[in-house]
Amino acid sequence: MQKKGIHKLTFLALCTALALVLAYLESLLPPIVTAIPGIKMGLPNVVIFFVLYRYGLPEAAAVSFVRLLAVTFAFGTAAFPYSLAGAVLSLLLMALLRKLDLLSTVGVSVAGAIAHNLGQVLMAMWLLGTAEIGYYMIVLALTGTVSGVFIGLLAALALKRVKKY
Repeated sequence: MQKKGIHKLTFLALCTALALVLAYLESLLPPIVTAIPGIKMGLPNVVIFFVLYRYGLPEAAAVSFVRLLAVTFAFGTAAFPYSLAGAVLSLLLMALLRKLDLLSTVGVSVAGAIAHNLGQVLMAMWLLGTAEIGYYMIVLALTGTVSGVFIGLLAALALKRVKKY
């Protein structure tokens, strides 16, 4: 493997580790809105967004998938199908919006956050066999917008300050 390839692989491994650390730190935080289940800031998504913009969709998908698997095994959560559905829909939409170059990084992040929530809700509707869960998307779109702005701002800052490899 060439030096550049080794640097890239090492950097992506570090990004994956950072995403895992952020997932763990986020799990230690008290819920932002205790009355609303499933609401998170999505701190690991700063790393996924960064990798998407710096390297591209395949690399971001790999980091995201490894993080999801590791979090599932480490924390013993049953949320894997929901998280996977959200991650796939979010990454595909963000990659498309990035390619079209119509929105700022914050706009792409907000769209990705809402798409992530939509993917989770669609998976819940399918697994639980009920369409009524779809109404929850109203709340998730609002909280997703807030977290998307936050994640987009952090990722834009990282993109400006982290050296390219």
